Formats: sequence, structure tokens, C-alpha cells
Amino acid sequence: MAGINHVVLVGNLTRDAELKFTNAGLAISKFSLAVNRRTKKGDTWQDEVDFFDAVFMGKGAEAVSQYLLKGKQVGIQGELRQNRWEQEGQKRSKVEIFVTNLQLLGGGRGGGQAAPAEPGGGDVPQSAPGSPAPGTSADDFNDDIPF
Repeated sequence: MAGINHVVLVGNLTRDAELKFTNAGLAISKFSLAVNRRTKKGDTWQDEVDFFDAVFMGKGAEAVSQYLLKGKQVGIQGELRQNRWEQEGQKRSKVEIFVTNLQLLGGGRGGGQAAPAEPGGGDVPQSAPGSPAPGTSADDFNDDIPF
């Protein structure tokens, strides 16, 4: 039976995203995310920050990379991946978040844009979860209870 590997984070970029392309033309965007959390120590609350490296690949990565700037708030969904390699005879490893969905949050350029990672590289526009379909408004829905 396969395990569960699912990560959901909301945080701020610590640096501008790095966009590169493979020889086959696949876009790869790498960035680092700072996620704040509060812990209580005695009678006071203290803010602590965790930092996570993330990799976003495909058409979605190429489309939003220009908006992934230092300080920008984003929401990501993905899975943890451990990369292993050997460097100068030493075994190394690094855990990164392999992003499957990215949401630009907050104000500024590109706020509220969803960028799902699609293995097939499709260009299908996606709405944020829970948002109405394009071309609809709040007036299109009947708020009357049907009973």
C-alpha cells in the first residue's frame, strides 16, 4: 500500500524564483518559501519562521514565474521529494517540495491566479477552488432554499 505524501503551505517567497529550462524545453522554477508560525512560551507568543525549498515544473511554472518575486505571498500544494547525490565523496540529500498546484495570494501583480501543474502540459485555464466558473456572477445563483 502506498503512503500519503501531501503538503499544503502558505508563505512568502524569500527570493525571486529561478526559471530554467531542460534540454527538452521543460520549464523548472525553483524558489524558497518562508512560513510563519506562532508558539507559546510561558505567557507570551513568539513568532518562528520555517524555510522550505520548492520546485514547480511545466507550463504553469513558466506562466507564473515572472510573478514569483521576493516577498510575494503564495499558497502551494505538492509532495515532498528527497534528492540524493554524491559530492566530493560525501553522500548528500535534500528534501524539496515538488509543487503540483500554486496560488498567487495577496495584493499586487497577479494576485489570485491559480497555476496547476499538468503532466500533459495542457493550457486549460483553471479557477481557484471554490470560485465560480468564468462568465458567471453572483446574480446567476438562486439563493432560495428549495424546500
